[in-house]
Amino acid sequence: MITSKEHIIDYFKSGIKDPKNFKIGIEHEKFLFNVSDNTRVDYSKIKQMFQALAEFGWKPVYENENIIALNNGGKNITLEPGNQIELSGDILNHIHEACAESQDYLFELRQVTKKLGIKIVSAGFDPISKIKDIPNNPKQRYELMTEDMPLGGEHSLDMMYRTCGTQLNVDYNSEEDFIKKFKVVNSIVPISIALFANSSIVEKKKSGYLSYRSKVWQNTSRGGLPAIFFDNFDFDKYAEFAINFKILFIDHEGKYISGKKYTFKDFMDGKIDEIGNRLPTEKDLTTHLSTIFTENRLKKYIELRSMDACGWDCLCSGPAFNVGMIYGNIDETYDLIKNWDKDKVINAYLEAPKKGFNTQLMGKDLLHWSKTLLELSNKGLESRDILNKHGKNETIFLNHLNKIVENKMTNADHMINKFSKDENLETLYDQ
Repeated sequence: MITSKEHIIDYFKSGIKDPKNFKIGIEHEKFLFNVSDNTRVDYSKIKQMFQALAEFGWKPVYENENIIALNNGGKNITLEPGNQIELSGDILNHIHEACAESQDYLFELRQVTKKLGIKIVSAGFDPISKIKDIPNNPKQRYELMTEDMPLGGEHSLDMMYRTCGTQLNVDYNSEEDFIKKFKVVNSIVPISIALFANSSIVEKKKSGYLSYRSKVWQNTSRGGLPAIFFDNFDFDKYAEFAINFKILFIDHEGKYISGKKYTFKDFMDGKIDEIGNRLPTEKDLTTHLSTIFTENRLKKYIELRSMDACGWDCLCSGPAFNVGMIYGNIDETYDLIKNWDKDKVINAYLEAPKKGFNTQLMGKDLLHWSKTLLELSNKGLESRDILNKHGKNETIFLNHLNKIVENKMTNADHMINKFSKDENLETLYDQ
């Protein structure tokens, strides 16, 4: 049972790994549309797709009688509130493996979606649909979240039903290593927003933002970039943060109970009558930590969550960019950001969704900082020197980002240019 702050600190400590055992995990989401009428797919179409993926070894996962996910070894395909699908990848050793995993997934998806008349959109925000037109699904927790989430943020339902992102999970080798990595990943959030911006079209119009997804997440319940994350944030401080954070829901005897009236401390103190005043298990703690929707968060690893979803050509670049810095060159990257003013970082974070590379941070624009971080990442990946079968190291996955900074044109800019020519919805779909 989790009954003290020390139990939570021990949970974080159990994630400590020797650097030679560092792994990466990638999660990425996709929108699915019906070819016939450009509407988002409903749950019946999801069931057909999940059944068709069985030929590639995917096994169904049920909640009561409803299929809500697929499993294949260490990989999972899960269902988001508006029937977006997310691949939660296996625990892997390097970017070559991660990119191969994504390519295999792409192949399987294409076989199935083509047969079923489905097209994929790889963007941070649904460029077509109004929220009232998006079908839901019977996954139990989403009914509760749809009711409770808007209470704490005006764009919470947009986040649930109309966003897709790319997430990277990385390890730490000590509490000190966590502190350093967490400071880095929080400090570079504005740069990540600008560099990976890919959500400029909303409801078939230019939104005025390059990353509308990031704007939405900034106005989402339980989200944001807390100022306290920049203050030598160790396991003790994160445990205190989590203890005093409101609960979203509790999974109790197969049902989801709203936690909106309670903090995790209330749970630890046995003060929740609706569940018989039972105490939280480690599974309850993991659920709680997973429903803190900040830009970065801690479980038994660090989750980086600021990147818009993007097309298959750039899917490997975000993880490579971060792995190069965090695993290959953490000391030099930390030295760069360690004296940045947190108020200026937060201000850049708030401006980056709209201004992109033109956002100012510490006297330079985010294009400058993107180039600087790319150089540090490249150096880190060269240092790792992990080769594929053709003798190439992981720096090959930075090519997409190098083109972005050279041309000063993000995926969002390309989307605006393509769509603005004739407002053809076909330009929004993955080709």
